[in-house]
Amino acid sequence: MPLLRRLNQKGQTCIYGGMANPAEFNLAESIALLTRTPAVLNALLRGLPDTWVRGNEGIDTWNPFDIVGHLVFAERTDWMPRVRILLENGETRPFDPFDRFAQVKESDGKSLEQLLKSFSSLRSESLSALQSLNLTQEDLVRRGRHPALGVVTLSELLAAWTVHDLTHLHQLSRTMAYQYRDAVGPWSAYLGVLRCTGHSS
Repeated sequence: MPLLRRLNQKGQTCIYGGMANPAEFNLAESIALLTRTPAVLNALLRGLPDTWVRGNEGIDTWNPFDIVGHLVFAERTDWMPRVRILLENGETRPFDPFDRFAQVKESDGKSLEQLLKSFSSLRSESLSALQSLNLTQEDLVRRGRHPALGVVTLSELLAAWTVHDLTHLHQLSRTMAYQYRDAVGPWSAYLGVLRCTGHSS
């Protein structure tokens, strides 16, 4: 399969694995990814020294502990609650606002192991609830209202949930790599993760 090269919005070259266009939303494929996130976090973070778990990228940035706490809070208050609001109310009731920094208070006094266990349990409950809805293609185009973004479809909400996981896995990788930004010496020229910016919350 040939690799396709395109320029993104920043003028950077991106390589696509033979697909001319990004994939359309597919519920089963999203669930396949969402199912794996807790295991990925557990395998990467459980038992690591604080250098990796508590290190951040500077003032007002998140560390891996914060990221997991954010995912726990989002799992409990954001994704499936918004799915239910959309299906029950359509555009007549906006989603409840989401506090993107609630983990600061919510995770206080908890260990990383507790957060990882909580996230795994909550994600399992979320996906069981999602699958029990037996969503149809007609359901996926139903519309709700985001308090800041306006009208959104159910498929967009579910796709955002999926990409939200990937965003924070990306952030996690970048934040951990940052801890060795000086230790790698001249190899930094070859390690793109050390020059990546954005996608922090």
